[in-house]
Amino acid sequence: MVARNGPPLRGPGARRAALGARGEEVASAYLRRAGMRVLARNWRCPEGELDIVAGEGAVLVVAEVKTRTSLRFGWPLEAVTESKHRRLRRLAHRWQAEHRAWGVRTRVDVVSVLLPPGGRIFVRHHRGVA
Repeated sequence: MVARNGPPLRGPGARRAALGARGEEVASAYLRRAGMRVLARNWRCPEGELDIVAGEGAVLVVAEVKTRTSLRFGWPLEAVTESKHRRLRRLAHRWQAEHRAWGVRTRVDVVSVLLPPGGRIFVRHHRGVA
C-alpha cells in the first residue's frame, strides 16, 4: 500500500488503509444493490474527500463510509462528529459546483461497515445524518 503523498505505508497505517478500502468496496456494492447509481468514489478537492457520491432518483447522496473490525470502540457511525457533518455538507456543495449540479436536492448519509476477522459482514445505511 502506498501513502497518497509519501512512502509506502507499513504496519498499522497500511492495515487501516486496507480496512478502509475494503469497507468502501462493501459500501459501494451495498448502495448499488439498494438501487443507487455510484457517481464517484474517493472524490478529492483541496478541502477534503468524499468517500462515495451517488444518485438515488433525483437526490444526490454523499456517503461517508466508516469501517471497523469490532464494536469495541462503538458503532462506526459514532465516529462521525458534528464537525465532520459540516465538512461533508461543504464538500457536497463543492462537488455540485464542480459538476454543475446546482439546485439538486442533496442528502448526507453514513454507511457503517463492520468487518470482524473471519466473520459475517454487517452493513448499516444511515440516511440523512447531516
